[in-house]
Amino acid sequence: MPTNVIDMHGRKVLITGGSRGLGRAMALGFAEAGADVAIASRKLESCAATAREIEALGRKALPVACHVGQWDQCDALVATVYEAFGRVDVLVNNAGMSPIYDSLADVSEALWDKVIDVNLKGTFRLGAVIGARMAAGDGGAIINVSSVAAIRPRGDIAPYAAAKAGVNALTEALADAYGPKVRVNCIMPGPFLTDISKAWDMAAFEARARDGIALGRGGEADEIVGAALYLASDHAGYTTGAVLKIDGGSR
Repeated sequence: MPTNVIDMHGRKVLITGGSRGLGRAMALGFAEAGADVAIASRKLESCAATAREIEALGRKALPVACHVGQWDQCDALVATVYEAFGRVDVLVNNAGMSPIYDSLADVSEALWDKVIDVNLKGTFRLGAVIGARMAAGDGGAIINVSSVAAIRPRGDIAPYAAAKAGVNALTEALADAYGPKVRVNCIMPGPFLTDISKAWDMAAFEARARDGIALGRGGEADEIVGAALYLASDHAGYTTGAVLKIDGGSR
């Protein structure tokens, strides 16, 4: 294989939120590059479906049900993946959620906690525990998935924006804590046309995209894969604590 092509053969990858959307695209992308992949999300049947797609590519797959907003389930996920794979070379903290609410005053404590738990607490716990194991072993790479909401917050996504801003901060903190053997970086996506976009008013979105996005459209899920592979690979050997914005030039 040419040295300028990213090769993930022999790598063990764990992706949260890996059964659909950007997570599924990254899971398949890592498998196509040669990695064995563990896919975690709350619904085991969804993880199993993606696992079958990975196995069809000739790679090992491990579907695991996990609610990353719960500390004990994060720890159980780590134990399950290490038992099956022996190690984790790449962790992708992709799980996230952004519930709709009527107004900021209507945001309940339960909704606030749920958004922070899934988007931020789980990212911290998995990054801390797996990062420590990587640092004690042969090293590895952690990729957090944030959102441009972290730097362009709006009133209708305030809890989500706050959580994703925390993910950006955690990226630098984990890079500092676990370097030099562990590199920690962040992908910060803009609007992608995944299953979440099915609830959008697409005519209104396309009108905004023509004026507000340099590329004039939303992203496709597979357009994030190259960035994830790069950040996980030795090609990014001097890149850590970085936040990479992939938003089509959104303004």
